Amino acid sequence: MRSFLAPLPVRPVEPADSAPTFSVIVAAYQVADVVADALESIRRQTAPPWEVIVCDDGSTDALEDALAPYRDEIVFVRIGHGGEAAAKNAAAARASGDFVVILDADDVYLPERLEALAELANARPDLDILTTDAYLVVDGRRVRRNYDRRWRFEVADQRRAILQRNFIFGHAAVRRERLLAHGGFDESIIWTTDWDLWLRLILDGSLAGAVTEPLALYRLRQSSLTARRRDLLIGKLTTLDKASRNEAVRSEERPVLALSLAAYQRELELLELREALISGDALPRSRPLRVLAGSGYSAKSRVEAAGMFLVPRLVARLLRRRAAHSWVGAGGVRVSRRSGPGLLGRLARWTGADRV
Repeated sequence: MRSFLAPLPVRPVEPADSAPTFSVIVAAYQVADVVADALESIRRQTAPPWEVIVCDDGSTDALEDALAPYRDEIVFVRIGHGGEAAAKNAAAARASGDFVVILDADDVYLPERLEALAELANARPDLDILTTDAYLVVDGRRVRRNYDRRWRFEVADQRRAILQRNFIFGHAAVRRERLLAHGGFDESIIWTTDWDLWLRLILDGSLAGAVTEPLALYRLRQSSLTARRRDLLIGKLTTLDKASRNEAVRSEERPVLALSLAAYQRELELLELREALISGDALPRSRPLRVLAGSGYSAKSRVEAAGMFLVPRLVARLLRRRAAHSWVGAGGVRVSRRSGPGLLGRLARWTGADRV
């Protein structure tokens, strides 16, 4: 018997009489080298999907060649390059299943994932958003599970939690009627388009549930710390700023939203300070002083800012050495470039810098 996490139902619910249908959507852009792994994982499902829809988001690589062995098994859609949200919307528009299930083209489902999602949907037909736990994978190595003591799936107060962070693992299934009723994914938001959708749905009364078993592999890929992490933080701020204009946010929830905006703004300030030091830019001494004097910063962040103010060259060298020994993947997971964390890795954990 699988274990599920979900809020208590608003009213009594009875298990569904039949299993829901799932339309798996894959947004594909420049993924000719990995998309076959994603589609093979769909082939191996113990409960096959209703349909699989792949949207080519204007790729210029050999994507069509990579898809050739699967063309009889998928619905193929092509659009001009418009970004992840546009590709997901184009795929979802062609879907006919009860749920639309997201699969990133460079990730995979484990064989029982759709079966488990169906069991959750049957047990709790009042849920509009379904997900599972997953393994975070680096170079074929499972680093950890997505949900742990630091990053939990929220059950008690999902409205409050979704205003603070995106607690829903991204390869989620969303009820198609609700997705379409809310206009799909916001194509103006680049990095946090899923979170924006979950915000809108949950604030409008939707409930989310999760299977506690890890049933997907989410591949962390080495990327630029100074580019993607900054863009992601700006995306979070954009998403929360949009939420602040949502009339569904209750008056008692607006202080929570304001605190979340302030917290991500502090993260961005610290990240930009580190970027400036790493790149060798002249750092106005007033900037680390703002952290020292500002409210809401942790003691560890203040210690780091003090170092930036007093010994900026030393801190810059330490930051460059850390970047040479590790990199940051999605979710802020710091991955060592060698087998052990070493002194710098332990120092990063001690200062809390590996979490920002």
